Amino acid sequence: MKRYPAYDPIEYQQWQPDPEVMKQYQQTIEQPQVKASVESLGAAGMIQLYKGLLRARLHDIALKRWVRTGVITKAWLGCGEEAVTIGACHALGPDDVVGPMIRNAAATFERGIPIAESFRSYLATGDGITQGRDLHFGDLAHGVVAPISHVGDLVPVCAGFALSFQLQKEPRVALTWVGDGSTRTGAVHEGLSLASSRSLPLIVIIEDNAVALGTRRDDRLGNSLSNMAASYDSVGIECDGNHVLEVHAAVTKAREVCLEGKGPVIILARTFRFGGHATHDEAEARALFKPQEFKDWALRDPIGCFEEWLLGQGELLAVDPRPALQEWEQQVIEEVEKAAEDSLQSRKNSIPDAAAMLGDVFAG
Repeated sequence: MKRYPAYDPIEYQQWQPDPEVMKQYQQTIEQPQVKASVESLGAAGMIQLYKGLLRARLHDIALKRWVRTGVITKAWLGCGEEAVTIGACHALGPDDVVGPMIRNAAATFERGIPIAESFRSYLATGDGITQGRDLHFGDLAHGVVAPISHVGDLVPVCAGFALSFQLQKEPRVALTWVGDGSTRTGAVHEGLSLASSRSLPLIVIIEDNAVALGTRRDDRLGNSLSNMAASYDSVGIECDGNHVLEVHAAVTKAREVCLEGKGPVIILARTFRFGGHATHDEAEARALFKPQEFKDWALRDPIGCFEEWLLGQGELLAVDPRPALQEWEQQVIEEVEKAAEDSLQSRKNSIPDAAAMLGDVFAG
């Protein structure tokens, strides 16, 4: 994909495929379950995965541009972690429910909410879903539960959705993402405890990026994450969170387990975020990891690696890959830019109604 020197991590700007990384990438695809995902997705599915990855990255670049130019003060981005979101969303059924973290924003538009809603939420426009109240938005009509600022709190919420699916005997699952740091919060364990006791159709993806806010994870937490599913007598799956097809395969398997009445499933997806907790602390993020770690993870850029693999898949795609990829990228660029521009116009033309701010707000 096109690189953006003003906004991309420096390690991405001159990205070139690494032979050893791509060899491992291909070996992963040759695993039976991942190969099954490739076959089930077909050309149309591959195109949607590619566009989804681009859409997620360009969405974040647009937000970072707004931060740099003073349109907004900060944004919570997921550069480098896109595959964990995109691969998961495209492995779900149309009636399943997702509960994203704020940096899984791509889950909202991959599940059908217009991407402009994400931009409007950051701009607090009156014509957005939240009508200017908050940037944590969702839409149950599209099966998207609004994020909660306290990461991990959606685990019990999604366990509740999963319980309702079970009670109503509906073949649906609920999926949510948590960070590795939030696995130490009470809400995560309360939700998983309920889900385990009732064998609920709940999938919890742990985005293991080795950092919790500004605290680097130690090895003890890393080891316990690998054994977390066993502590709940649940199915555990580990995958490369930068490999969109392996994520897709993992979630496909997890969904099958859940629909067989053997949930919940905990997926440990190892990945890396090229940025801080938010745009205001990127320097802190750089101080937490060694430069070589950034370089090593950059070689595994989820978009670059998937794109490089697609370039050799002319038979699967049934088109000449290089011009086709360029065409699909241009389509996504235009889509994201139009959504961002329309949202800026909304900020001018649709001011939130202060008198309606307490509408739909309830107190017990």
